[in-house]
Amino acid sequence: MDDRSSGVNEQKKKERFDKEALVHLDALYRTALRMTKNEGDADDLVQETYLKAYRFWDKFEEGSNCRAWLFKIMTNIFINNYRARSRKPQVVDLEDVDDDFLFGQLSALGPSDNPESHFFAKVFDDDVKKAIDNLPEDFRLVVVLSFLEGFSYQEIADITGLQIGTVKSRLHRGRKLLQKELWHYAVKNGFIKEPAQR
Repeated sequence: MDDRSSGVNEQKKKERFDKEALVHLDALYRTALRMTKNEGDADDLVQETYLKAYRFWDKFEEGSNCRAWLFKIMTNIFINNYRARSRKPQVVDLEDVDDDFLFGQLSALGPSDNPESHFFAKVFDDDVKKAIDNLPEDFRLVVVLSFLEGFSYQEIADITGLQIGTVKSRLHRGRKLLQKELWHYAVKNGFIKEPAQR
C-alpha cells in the first residue's frame, strides 16, 4: 500500500470516528464525572477512552452500538486505572430503606414505566448530583448507566462485565440508597408531600 492510499484510509477512518464516536462525548464526560468525582480525572478518563477507541476503531463492528462500546471502554479503563488507586470499600446499611420509599411516591406524579428517569428528566441540580456522587462506587456506576444514560440491564452487563443478576441487584440497592438521599430534596421542591404525622 502506498502512502497516498494509506492517507486516504486514515482520513476515512477519522471521518467515520468523528461521525459515530464523537457525538457521545457529552454523555461520556457526564458519566466520567460521576465515576471520578473530579473534573480533571473525568477529562483524563474521557480522553483516554477516545484514544483507545480510535486506536481500536478497526475492531468496532460497523452498525453495532457505538455508544455502548465507548462506555465499555471507559468503564474498563476506570476499573483498571482509577479504581485501583482508591481506598477501602464503603459499607452500606440498607435495612432501613423501603423499596418504594420515594419512587413509589413519584410514580403518582403521572404515568411512567421508569419513575427514576422521569424524575431525573425533570430535575438535575446540585442536590441530585450530590446524592448520586454520594453513592458507593459499585452502585453509582450502574445507577448512572441506567437512570441517567438509559442503558438496559443487558447493555449495563455488557459494559461493566457483570452478570445481569448482579446489575439488577446493584440497581435495586442503589435505587434504595438514592431514595433515602433524595427524600428531603423531593419534599422541599414539592415533588411529593411529607406524610402527615399521626
